[in-house]
Amino acid sequence: MDKKKILIADDEPSIKLIVTRMLDKDYIVLEATNGEEAVDIAKGQRPDLILMDLMMPKLDGYTACSKIKADQATKVIPVIMLTAVGHEFNRKFAMEMGADGYITKPFTTQELMDVIAPLLAKAL
Repeated sequence: MDKKKILIADDEPSIKLIVTRMLDKDYIVLEATNGEEAVDIAKGQRPDLILMDLMMPKLDGYTACSKIKADQATKVIPVIMLTAVGHEFNRKFAMEMGADGYITKPFTTQELMDVIAPLLAKAL
C-alpha cells in the first residue's frame, strides 16, 4: 500500500520537526513554511491531508485554507488547523473557512492521530 502524503504548513521549524517525527514512520511528510507555499504544494503534490498553522507569513492559515477549499483541484483535501490559540471563536472561524479539524498546541502524538486517522480513512 502506498504511504499517504501529509503536508505540514508551519513557519516554526521546531513544530515541523516534532510533527514530522510523529508522522514520518507511517506517512510521506511534505513541508511548507508559509500559507502561499502550502497552497502551491497542495496544488502540485495533492497531499492526502494538510496540517496548517494559523499564524504564518505571506498567507495566514485561514486564508490558505480558504484558497485550498475554493479550488476545484484541492477542495477535497482535508485541512486541520494547528494553533496555540484554543479560543472557541478561532475554532468556529476555522471551520467556516473550510477546515476539517482543529488541534491546539501543544498536542500529543495520540491527539494528532485521533484527529487525522478518521480523515485519512475517508480519503481512501
